[in-house]
Order: sequence, then C-alpha cells, then structure tokens
Amino acid sequence: MSKLRDTGILQRDDFDAGPTNLDEIEPGLWLGNLTAATDIETLQSHGISHILTVDSCSLPCAITERRGMVTKFLKVTDTAQEDLLTILDSAVDFIAASLESGVLLVHCYFGVSRSAAVVIAYIMKKYSISFECAFEKVKEKRRFVGPNPGFQSQLRLYYTMGWKLDGTNPQFKLYRLHCAAFHVSKARILPTGFMDLVKSDPSLIRVKPEPLVYRCRKCRRIVASASNILPHIPKENPKWTDPRLTELTRRSSGTFGGQPSQTPDGAGDCDKTTACRETYFVEPLSWMAEVPHQQQGKLNCPKCATKLGSFSWIMGCQCPCGAKVSPAFYLVPSKVEWSNFVQNVQVTV
Repeated sequence: MSKLRDTGILQRDDFDAGPTNLDEIEPGLWLGNLTAATDIETLQSHGISHILTVDSCSLPCAITERRGMVTKFLKVTDTAQEDLLTILDSAVDFIAASLESGVLLVHCYFGVSRSAAVVIAYIMKKYSISFECAFEKVKEKRRFVGPNPGFQSQLRLYYTMGWKLDGTNPQFKLYRLHCAAFHVSKARILPTGFMDLVKSDPSLIRVKPEPLVYRCRKCRRIVASASNILPHIPKENPKWTDPRLTELTRRSSGTFGGQPSQTPDGAGDCDKTTACRETYFVEPLSWMAEVPHQQQGKLNCPKCATKLGSFSWIMGCQCPCGAKVSPAFYLVPSKVEWSNFVQNVQVTV
C-alpha cells in the first residue's frame, strides 16, 4: 500500500517484499527486490553506489539522500497495459552511465518483472540481441525473472526498432495510439503527455516536403502526407505487436494509395501481403480540431468543410475489407485524391 504524506509525496507503507535477494547479472550490475534496495548493510557490502527504482513508489529519503548514493526513479506499475517502452531509452542510458562510475542495483518490488524488463533491455542493446536471447542471459543469473506479457511484447518491439525508440515505426505509432486511447477512455480527452501524437499540419511549407500527399478532392487542400498513413492488412485487425506492419510500411512507402506496391523477389512471406486501400487510416493531425477534445467525431476539410472521414478513439472503425481498426482516424478515398508532385506541398489554409 501507499499513501500521500503531509508533504504531498506518494510514499510506500508496504516494505514487505520478502527476504533480501539480489543477483549479479554482469560485473557491477545487480538485479533485486525492494528489500535489498532499502537494506543499508546489503548496499554497503556489495559496494552499490547507484540505484535504479522501477516501481510505483520511490525509495525512502534514508536511501535517496544517502551520501554518495545516486538514484533514479521510474514510476511503473506491473500491469500488462503499462507503458514501459517509452522510458526504456532513459533507463538503459542510466544503467550504462552508472556502470561506468560505480556499482548499480536495479530493483522493483520483487525484482521479477519491471526491473527485470529494464535489465533485459540493457542487455539487448549492449549485445545487439533479441529479447529471447537477452531474457535467457538474465535468467541464467536470476532464475525467477519473468516480465509480464505486455512488457515482453514491448521488448520485442524495442528489438524491431533497433534498440531505440523510433517515432517513424508504424508499430510504435500504433502502440502509442493504443496507450493514448486507454487514457482517453478514462479522462475523455487526450492527456497532455500524448499531445505529441497529433502531428503537424501537412499543408505547411517544409524544408524537405514529402513527394506524395493527399488532398481534399473538392478544394485541393492538403490533408495528409504519405508518412501519416497507418496501413493495415486486408481483413486483419491491426495489432502493434505484428512485425508485418513495419515491413508493410517500408514496402508501401511512396506508392500507397495510387499504385501497387512493388514486392521484391524472395523477400519472405510478409512481403506477399499488400496494404488495404479501401480506407485511408492516418495519424491524428493538427487540423483535426476535435481529436484532442472528443472521443469520436467527424473529420471535415479545414478549408471547405467537406466531410472527409471520421475518428473514434474507443470504438474504432470497421474497414470495408473487414478489418476493425481502433483507435481510428480515417479519410474516405472517394473524398480525397493523391498527388506525387513536390510543388503541391504549400500553405493552403
């Protein structure tokens, strides 16, 4: 349990994480439970000078304010829908920096799921290996580690992105939209922490304009660029855990919406799949004024007010191909046209 003290700081009352236990994963890198992190004798005996807390509450001041101790707190709950992925870069960087200057303990409550996931991410990046390989390496040193299924899926995506966050990756875009939709279902509006999901207006002049854009068929106002498209496989509900989406976007780049995508010879099973073109699903864009404030609504051209499509954070949309896309921000193909001329990218507001 935890509660707010008079200072307004959330502090933990339950320190009963069992007996002290910690294991050295690599020289200077320890993985353990809350009890180990709050046991001064244990910290001293192992020469621990840095602590990374991956938990719902921070450590007591007796530890965080201890002379010579460097600490970092990442607020994470151990649930499958928790967003661990977006803090992995920060966690991995802290681990690497700590090991250069001292001995580090990474912990959560039991030292099984949250902290183990972070250590696995560090091992993945350090050795450029997959989640499965890193998981086995850590498990050899601490046999009962086991990140929850949601964290495991996020770590697999971390590997797909090349051991770093990649905002252009379609799986990561879909992952973030799902995280945002979960919060919208609770708060009824888009939280400030997710406002970066609303991309800039593609009609604005830019240094390197995209060659393929989508325009309102009535007034020719640019409403989306090729990079804003979120493709899906016909008749299949898109999932952020599906690595085919990354390959699908790579192959569809520059051709989606107007011409058949080219399939390289011998590229594997995923290359035999083409993107659905019956509906254009896109990222939220800044001209979609109601998106941050409503759970669902219409998408009208900001210039001529023609209805171009709709959006729904919670219910999503059923594509004519049969796929259920959620959350969904879509443009009806009959209402927009595509153009592959760079000079069309200009201010048209």
